[in-house]
Amino acid sequence: MIGDIIGKPGRQAVRRILPDLRREHRIDLVIANGENTAGGFGITTDTAAELLESGVDILTSGNHIWDQKEIIPALDQGLPLLRPANYPGAPGRGYLVRDGVMVMNLMGRVFMQPLDCPFRTAAQLIEEVRGAEAPSVIFVDFHAEATSEKQAMGWYLDGRASAVVGTHTHVGTVDTRILPKGTAFVTDVGMAGPVNSVIGSDSGAVLERFLTGLPQRLPVAEGPVMVNSVMIDVDTQTGKALAIQRLDRMVN
Repeated sequence: MIGDIIGKPGRQAVRRILPDLRREHRIDLVIANGENTAGGFGITTDTAAELLESGVDILTSGNHIWDQKEIIPALDQGLPLLRPANYPGAPGRGYLVRDGVMVMNLMGRVFMQPLDCPFRTAAQLIEEVRGAEAPSVIFVDFHAEATSEKQAMGWYLDGRASAVVGTHTHVGTVDTRILPKGTAFVTDVGMAGPVNSVIGSDSGAVLERFLTGLPQRLPVAEGPVMVNSVMIDVDTQTGKALAIQRLDRMVN
């Protein structure tokens, strides 16, 4: 799982390193959060296609999924791109099943939009899909602001999901672990974005916004890119995680 990919620098870095990572670690499935791939805000059909051609299998998203209007019709046209499942009545889908793996996208509510309950949505979808399609592995991208809410989701789905991985803050955490009932967890993967930045955006523009309080365009920063990701090994017979480790790579 690759963290939030930020604009052109993030896309280019993923394209450079992902094929080698897949070969080196014999990775079966690559998931990436793509909601910031178009200039730092939103995703387009072109940026989605670029990531899929680079070796990403499934794209997840979050609150920025609606920023680029052109992507909305594509959400219902078979593109392997998810929007959070707890959006009520929105276009697109919140999960998909591929080769025995269910990938689910959820969004938190603390300091974010008041959506449907992500906890109850997760439990309901897992029960529905287990009965219908019987996936052996269940992976959850939980796009949330509060570390407490993301950790709570990990404990809530411990033993029901193979992995719960947090996204959204663009700052990777160092708490990768296997929870007691076999769920791999990390509070936040991080990002694939410029290191010399404020969560991927140009630091000068961000400082101007903080110092003046005025609206300010936030362009994607330049320079070396850190690609944050985690690699998870799952027993496909039991659906329980065997290992989770960070895979962080610098791309100049």
